[in-house]
Parts: sequence; structure tokens; C-alpha cells
Amino acid sequence: MQRARCYLLGESAVVLELEPPITLVSQRRIWGLAERLMHHQDVREVIPGMNNLTVLLTNPQQLALDAIERLQSWWEDSGAVIPEPRCVSIPVMYGGGDGPDLDRVAELTGMTPRDVVSCHADSAYDVYFIGFQPGFPYLGGLPERLAVPRRAEPRLAVPAGSVGIGGKQTGIYPLTSPGGWQIIGRTPLRLFSPDANPPTLLLPGDSVRFVPQKEGIC
Repeated sequence: MQRARCYLLGESAVVLELEPPITLVSQRRIWGLAERLMHHQDVREVIPGMNNLTVLLTNPQQLALDAIERLQSWWEDSGAVIPEPRCVSIPVMYGGGDGPDLDRVAELTGMTPRDVVSCHADSAYDVYFIGFQPGFPYLGGLPERLAVPRRAEPRLAVPAGSVGIGGKQTGIYPLTSPGGWQIIGRTPLRLFSPDANPPTLLLPGDSVRFVPQKEGIC
């Protein structure tokens, strides 16, 4: 089991931080512990991250020091509470105006555009955490052959739903925003709806599959 340290963050939060490396086994334990703490009376919010977990307390002045000790103990017991993943299919229109960087990714990887799409869609991904934007999933499981550097010049506006590759990860932009990932496709699904419960389509621990919706990309 990876070693963990717990410490105070500001005046109202406690952080559990794991030593490297980042592994799917540890992330699953983080997701399970997050699910457990979400229903605790002393916890206001739980934020799972990459190799870490941040817990916002309801009464930090009385609970902070005790929470550090309890969080360490809960982590040591967390192996017994691993949530079952939800399986979510994401339809994607690859290439063309929806995926303006598909040809560039093909060039960088020495593959054809169609092979890039097949490789990307044939893999299963895990949502490691949500960050950067509300609903933006950082997905683990990208095949090594698809790992490519980010764009030298980020775009000022990446459309909502854009599916991109940045280094060794793939992800989906929930909202239109600046961004430097290589955009290979786009989904019509809304990843963030503030009035929904929960407001994000994807949650940490979900298993994701991309489903091509467009032919003739080559």
C-alpha cells in the first residue's frame, strides 16, 4: 500500500496525499474513500484529485487536528471499500471541423487518421478526477502510441464537447474555453449542466468508451 501523509490546507480543509507513483489501484481506493466521506456528518465537501483527496470540514476549528488522524486511519482501511464503476459511452464525431488536430496527431504518431480514431476508440478509460473546468474529466488509459505533446500555441476558444489529447492523457472540454490539447473530435453530449443532479455527466471512477459517429475521416 502506498504511504500517505495528511496535512491541513488553509483553515477549513484536510488533505490526504499519496507518494508516487500514480496507479489505478490507488485511485480506486481514493474514490471509495471519497464516497464514504461524502455522507459523514463532519464533512462539507470531498474533492478527489490525482493521488490526493481534499476534505472540507463543517466545523474546522474543532475537528481539524482530529480529522488528520482519522483520515490517515480511514485510508489504511479503504481497501475494503472499492466502488463499482459506471460504464459511460461517449459518442464522438472525429476529424474535420470537429477534430481539427486529427491529421497532426496522425503525423506525430506515424499513423493514419483512421488508425488514430480506431486506437482512441478501442481503448477503455478511467476517470481519474474532475478538474480544470466543471465536468472536465482527466482520463487514464490512453495508449502510449497516442501520447503527443500539446499544441505549441493554445487556441483562444476550444468548443464545448471537444475531445483532445494532451501528453499521456485524453479528456473532454465541457465548456468553450482556451486550451492547448490536440483536438481530434467532438461529442454532442453536455458534460456540465449546473441544474442537474449531479451537475457533471462523468464522475471519478467511471469507465468511459468513445464511440465513433462519423465515417470518411481519411
